[in-house]
Amino acid sequence: MICISQAPASAQGADASLMEQGQKLFNHNCAICHGNDGRPKANEFPSLASSSSLEDVETIVTNIHQGVAIMPPFPWFSDEEVAALASYVRNSFGNSYGQVSASDVAGIRGNLEPGGAVRSIWDGVYTEEQAKQGQTVYNGACGLCHGRRLDGVPEDRDMLPGPPLARAKFLRNWDGRSLGALYSYTRWTMPKSNPGFASEEDYAAMLAHMLKLTGAPAGDTPLSTDPLETGLIRIGPKP
Repeated sequence: MICISQAPASAQGADASLMEQGQKLFNHNCAICHGNDGRPKANEFPSLASSSSLEDVETIVTNIHQGVAIMPPFPWFSDEEVAALASYVRNSFGNSYGQVSASDVAGIRGNLEPGGAVRSIWDGVYTEEQAKQGQTVYNGACGLCHGRRLDGVPEDRDMLPGPPLARAKFLRNWDGRSLGALYSYTRWTMPKSNPGFASEEDYAAMLAHMLKLTGAPAGDTPLSTDPLETGLIRIGPKP
């Protein structure tokens, strides 16, 4: 669960309601990788604290809309939501770069490619073979903390419990977020004792295993290892 922190003092120059909206979006969608304080949980994620990279509005809007490197895209955000999120990160964590308006965002987005179609985890986004591979990898590395049933009950009672990775609680925790965000977070931070221990394909297969136990149907195409592609697959309850 992401903790909601108070808006920092450095944000006082921006519109309060915009900052509040941006903070909520950040806490739900971004903090899991970038950290509540803008300092990432893994070196692979860029720091947002006192970052000169946040000065250019066009770069921020483009990265939010279409993703970049291991950061998934968020094309479903409205212009107002992108403006709020951009304003929040530009005026938090020791930054003070000014406010971004929805009209600014609309102007930048108008020059960007529309991107691929957004899908749901219920659209058959992995294969049965991939899920079987994922079960093998998961049982060898993740079940100690998250449990063989992915329910958050560790197999080893001496281990701290991990969050549930399947079924209703998983869907509630990740509702509205993307498989791209889940993939990047898992790939670079899990397991805590040895993050990045497996191949990209193995991490994607573990996500397929999670989806299978959640009840999402398999399809004909394996789940991609590219966060820019899996970022277009949203997690949520069955329609």
